[in-house]
Amino acid sequence: MKGYLGEFEELVLLTIANLGSEAYGLGVLRNINERTNRNLSIGSLHSTLTRLEEKGYLTSYKGEPTNERGGKRKRYFQLTNSARSVLQEMKSLRDELWNGAQTELSI
Repeated sequence: MKGYLGEFEELVLLTIANLGSEAYGLGVLRNINERTNRNLSIGSLHSTLTRLEEKGYLTSYKGEPTNERGGKRKRYFQLTNSARSVLQEMKSLRDELWNGAQTELSI
């Protein structure tokens, strides 16, 4: 495996993949918090988004200003081909480990 993804990085990338063209900071955070029943901070998300962009897994662009945000623009995120590749590698690894587990994992 070329790149290493931490659990939270993988979760962020997969959430962005699920949200598609609606993947912006607060939307990603809300989706993760709802799905994981966590209360993560926007700061922890932003540092992870920055790190993923530096690793070449994300690109971002600013949307149009909106009145509801006081004229501020949302920053949207998109997966790069490198992200798609590393996510596929992680999925393959997880599938291999689940399929080869010698212990019964169902409860």
